[in-house]
Amino acid sequence: MFYDQLKTRRSIRKFKNQAVEQEKIDAILKSALLAPSSRGRRPWEFIAVTDRDRLSQLALCREHGAAFLAGAPLAIVVAANKELCDVWIEDAAIAAILIQLAAHDLGLGSCWIQVRERFQTEQKKTEDYIKDILLIPAQYAVECIIAIGYPDEVKKPHEENELHYEKVHFNQFKTDMK
Repeated sequence: MFYDQLKTRRSIRKFKNQAVEQEKIDAILKSALLAPSSRGRRPWEFIAVTDRDRLSQLALCREHGAAFLAGAPLAIVVAANKELCDVWIEDAAIAAILIQLAAHDLGLGSCWIQVRERFQTEQKKTEDYIKDILLIPAQYAVECIIAIGYPDEVKKPHEENELHYEKVHFNQFKTDMK
């Protein structure tokens, strides 16, 4: 059941030293290509990175929050053509979560690394650092990197009783649930 998949999908930052099979990479990328997009524009592009040196370089894209990427066997960089669509951020984010859900369905762990609006150093944007490494053209923006691999950590599923039902409203926004 899809709901069970959502409850058990967790952000994984420790991966086994085991390559992700090409068939699984292909299935994940095909899932991303099926992502819905505004007016069918499909502004996204996906760069699958398995090269250890490049993964180590990408792990330095942010001062905090990306170092674990050096231990991942696979990263998928999600970029989009800003000139093709005014809602490229939303389109790229939808594709990115489909990448994570597809990975989870295949028994893999994943973690989103935010790129847009983040900095590698005080002077250099994370996006610019990544674009230099991966030779991404100027008209593309980088939304995120999804680290993927076989989990080397166990996290308990989300518990239904911990859901924030106060954030659900019917017919109008209400500040209390009475």
